[in-house]
Amino acid sequence: MDVTALIALSMGAAWASGLNLYAACAVLGLMGATGSVDLPPGLDPLQNPWVIAAAGAMYVVEFFADKIPGVDSAWDTIHSFIRIPAGAVLAATVFQDMGTAEMLAAGAGGGVLTAATHTIKAGSRLLINTSPEPVTNWTASVAEDVAVVGGLWLALSHPAVFVGGLVLFVLLAIWLIPKLWRAIRALFARIARLFGKDTESPPLEGVRVTLGRKSIEG
Repeated sequence: MDVTALIALSMGAAWASGLNLYAACAVLGLMGATGSVDLPPGLDPLQNPWVIAAAGAMYVVEFFADKIPGVDSAWDTIHSFIRIPAGAVLAATVFQDMGTAEMLAAGAGGGVLTAATHTIKAGSRLLINTSPEPVTNWTASVAEDVAVVGGLWLALSHPAVFVGGLVLFVLLAIWLIPKLWRAIRALFARIARLFGKDTESPPLEGVRVTLGRKSIEG
């Protein structure tokens, strides 16, 4: 692979990991094991049948968890501690034969990219879950799965095109993440006000309290 192809694969793996880590590992492993693409030596472990089977099994679990409103947000919260470091590692190992500096740069860039993708996914799904109907949730989940497969295929087949699209994604993320954050803060503020109103004590007007021989009227 030339440098452009390595960058596309490295950042593609990181980007896809933020959406669905297990799907990304399964797709890369299957493509490498079937000879559809020659993966760099650093990604050889993904071609192991046991790794493919494990990634596939976890993808099945995530497929169903990701379709249930509320469960998907809990799943995303837990995977904040899994997707981001895994995405950074995948991005770094693509450059395993290039040198330590290249691996560190790819790992840092991949970690930031995975974090951005994961934040957009988790934040948007949290807002979608405020809607009582399940159709939007299912549509978003299926679209994310399709994006993982399509994005990795584009990164491997047309690396220059993928890198160009990735630049646009980064610009979109810079614009979108602050808006998502403000929307989520507003959502939690509304929830806090709702529960605060429900838990307020009623006023004591007209309440008569008797203490021994004395009585106090509110």
